Amino acid sequence: MRIIWRYALVAIVILIVVVSLFNIPPRNERLKQGHGHSLARKDGPKNFLASNEWTRNSWDSNAGISISGNGRTCSMTKCFDFSLCHNRPFKVYVYPDSSDERGRKRSVVFGKILDAIRGSRFFTTNPDEACIFVPSLDTIDRDPLSKDYVAAAGELMTRLPYWNEGRNHILFNLFSGTWPDYHETLGFDTARAIVVKASLHERNFRTGFDISLPLFLKDHPVRGGQATKFESKGALYPVHRKYLLTFKGKRYLSGIGSEVRNAVHHLHNGEDIIMLTTCKHGKNWEKMADNRCRTDNNLYNTYDYKDLLENSTFCLVPRGRRLGSFRFVETMIAACIPVSMSNGYVLPFNEVIDWNRAALDLDEKSLFELPGILRFMATESIVQMRQQVHFLYDTYLSSIEKIISTTLEILHDRVNPQSRRSYIMWNHAPGGLLSLPSFSQHLHNYPFYSSVLRTSPNDTFTAIISAHTPVKNSGAPIVRLIRQLSLTPSLAKVIILWTGGSQPPRAKRWPKIPQPIEIVRVKDGQQNGLSRFINPQYVATDAILSLEEDSRMNVDEVAFGFRIWLDFPDRIVGYLARSHYWDTSTGKWRYNPVLSNEYSMILLNGAFYHKYYQHLVHEYLPESVKGVIRVTPTCSDIALNFLVSYVTKHPPIKVAQKAAIRNHHALPFNQNVLLTNANSTYFDDQVMPESPKSLVFAQRERCLQSFTTMFGKMPLAYSQMRFDPLLYKDNVAYSRKRYHRVGLP
Repeated sequence: MRIIWRYALVAIVILIVVVSLFNIPPRNERLKQGHGHSLARKDGPKNFLASNEWTRNSWDSNAGISISGNGRTCSMTKCFDFSLCHNRPFKVYVYPDSSDERGRKRSVVFGKILDAIRGSRFFTTNPDEACIFVPSLDTIDRDPLSKDYVAAAGELMTRLPYWNEGRNHILFNLFSGTWPDYHETLGFDTARAIVVKASLHERNFRTGFDISLPLFLKDHPVRGGQATKFESKGALYPVHRKYLLTFKGKRYLSGIGSEVRNAVHHLHNGEDIIMLTTCKHGKNWEKMADNRCRTDNNLYNTYDYKDLLENSTFCLVPRGRRLGSFRFVETMIAACIPVSMSNGYVLPFNEVIDWNRAALDLDEKSLFELPGILRFMATESIVQMRQQVHFLYDTYLSSIEKIISTTLEILHDRVNPQSRRSYIMWNHAPGGLLSLPSFSQHLHNYPFYSSVLRTSPNDTFTAIISAHTPVKNSGAPIVRLIRQLSLTPSLAKVIILWTGGSQPPRAKRWPKIPQPIEIVRVKDGQQNGLSRFINPQYVATDAILSLEEDSRMNVDEVAFGFRIWLDFPDRIVGYLARSHYWDTSTGKWRYNPVLSNEYSMILLNGAFYHKYYQHLVHEYLPESVKGVIRVTPTCSDIALNFLVSYVTKHPPIKVAQKAAIRNHHALPFNQNVLLTNANSTYFDDQVMPESPKSLVFAQRERCLQSFTTMFGKMPLAYSQMRFDPLLYKDNVAYSRKRYHRVGLP
């Protein structure tokens, strides 16, 4: 018996030894744990990609060490210098081209990225103001076989005057590694720099420090964004499209990324699941072809890729040679719900975007379970996910400008944790780029979240009247207007925005009303189109009623308009509407001043809107747009309509017809300003008409065209809806009508 126990004990010892031998981590794992030699040399950065031994022997097919040296364990607290950012505005500095870089051709994508940064609200040309630094050295493509690869990148980085071991620097990258391993290293020691990269593996991703980018093509729109199928054709219905699941792409016969693509043909049924692959890629594909290649290639050409995407409920997005795929963005353009199968892949902007609401991120091993999973998904879930797909793409991924803005806003929130955006702001319309925490830290103060929070805006408003004409007697139009406003129970305050060159009238000239009247005088030399959008700190209410000094409105019209606005606090609600149209003969957008059943703009001589939009005018509008408003004040209302429609994706709202409001565009500023700037560089060189009214019309039309270019698209939306009071047109006694004076002089 003792002999048996003795042999058993020996067997256990041998088993333990064998198991321990098989559990020795591979070399790259030992390096991560600190065994072996260090990856970073003290005498400077090393180009590891130049070494075939490193490339072929030190990487397995699924992972790599993207960060070398002291940066492997970086976090914002360890590797970021917050002292450069505290107690001053968040600014981003782009290095000018150094002598080493001049003459070197920059990749198209990286040039667009730098342009987007320079056009952002955070850009500064002064490095002493900067919190974040962006090298102008192209790191987008770190594949040594690429024509855009910069071999001496590591050495050039260390020469940057503010490098400081990479602290507060961000490095952009879309492609790294090459055949056969496609590892994630950038080929040099990134030190303590933040890596903003596509195709990141979760084991190399430093959570809360690095940022995961989407993989996008070099012809991706710079701004505005490509219209999705959701916008162009309407993709919400039918909920269940022609195909349940589709895929069309390359099949890798071996090597990294081949597992899923080699197996998808098992799901193909030729009916509602279409799985198409081709071996026909690469120089030696015929030598590598297997028995299935001919059949696959023939079937591959019988379906159109774009047609499949637009007619599929779900689109399979397996990994390619790298973890990321262009297909992820392409499926979202088609409003198809992406099914990502790329183990370890960090989805784009995962720090702020909840992809569980818009995509399925499944393990590659669950491929054969996928049809069953998709068939049992509830219709309601599919509708909600498709809506979220459209929202996320349009808000964060539809242009290079939005991708870069999202990156910078994430960094802004990290640096300013006390004012960072909430989950709802990032994942609910209009999104984090248009919900600026500098306005408020409380969601109920914004016009967008009442349906989520089940709240309503406060039930009072502030009237802002633009004025410049001296008040000579009690019968002046502005005096009569103020008296009518004072009869409205919801009026909280009247602000006179004085834009005249002379002193505003003395207090005794203004009528005595229960509500306070405040005079805000625009300083001499600052009287331009931006003046009417005063700082929101002057306004205690959510709602603003914008008026001109010669607007004629009675108490019922004001009360009814405000009642409608309370139900639509994110829209412009007003009385006098205008529209735009596309002129096919000239290929331009045109301004239509004629009243019609269809409209897309509300004039600001009688309109309600949320005060948050005044904050956006100053903090979000591109400087080019604000430049146009400054030199052409008569375009300020067009700019606000552009902004609100851009934010909400909805048209304004017109209330009951009001013929008594002045039906022309008042010139609240010196007409010489308009004439002097008629040939501004913001406009084309067409001859301007001579009459003042024609001049205003021509300028407004040119503003419409200029704003379209500056926004990257035409955001204005059409509507034929008009809100009238109950019994408004009925021939009944006035006593039966609540707002019986609406429409009367």
